[in-house]
Parts: sequence; C-alpha cells; structure tokens
Amino acid sequence: MSLADEKYLLLTTLRKSGKTVPTPVWITPLNDGTMGFYTSSGSGKAKRLAHTSRVTVQPCNSRGKVTEGTEPTDGTATTVTGSDLDEIRTKITDKYGFATKITKLLGTIGGIVKRNRIPYGDLGVVISVPGSPEATTQD
Repeated sequence: MSLADEKYLLLTTLRKSGKTVPTPVWITPLNDGTMGFYTSSGSGKAKRLAHTSRVTVQPCNSRGKVTEGTEPTDGTATTVTGSDLDEIRTKITDKYGFATKITKLLGTIGGIVKRNRIPYGDLGVVISVPGSPEATTQD
C-alpha cells in the first residue's frame, strides 16, 4: 500500500528552533506521484512550512499514534493554491466524504467559541517523498 493510500499520515514539520511538531493529517494521492492535503493558511503547519519544506510522514491513526511496523519517511512539502488546491479538495472529499463537512463545521464552531477564526482549507500542501509512487508501507 502506498503512503498516499493510508487514511492518516503523521506529518512532522519543524519549528525555526528545530523542534519537531507531529500532526495527523488526511492524505490523498495526486496524479503526479505526489500526495496532498489541505489546511488553513493560519495553521501552525502552514507557518512552519513557510520557513522549511522538510517533513517526515508515517502512517498513523486519527490521534497520531504511528502504525506498528512502519518507519518515518523523509519528504518535501510545498504549499499550493488555485487549481492545485481544487484538485486536492476534490480528492480529499471523494476519499473522506461527509467527514469533511463535519470537520469544517467543528472548525467553524471552535473558531467562534475561541474568537480566533481562521480560514478553513484555503491552502493545499503537496508532499513528495523519494521513490514516489513506490513509497509503500508494510501490510
């Protein structure tokens, strides 16, 4: 199974200090052997990716617990908008269905409650890993 076929990947980004920040994300394969997800331009992931494109990815569950028998894979991530973002949104919605609507609603409610509304899913992230699309996980 390829990394992009996993339900969740643990995306680890780097702060300017070098400290790692792991975050579980939904992921979808893209046509060119890369994989992608969307996030808010105001998210920590987006801020960290603005200063370094280095990431690691590893299969995990929704809470970020890595899948036993897997290892982190180094990669690079770039942010995208426009038609590239539209492609990612469509593929994520096709893969995860109604859950995408629920997360958007919960994000909106959370932003209202915390009085910190940030845009939802206005930035795409494309991840390339060595050997894609052959980068696979152990079954």
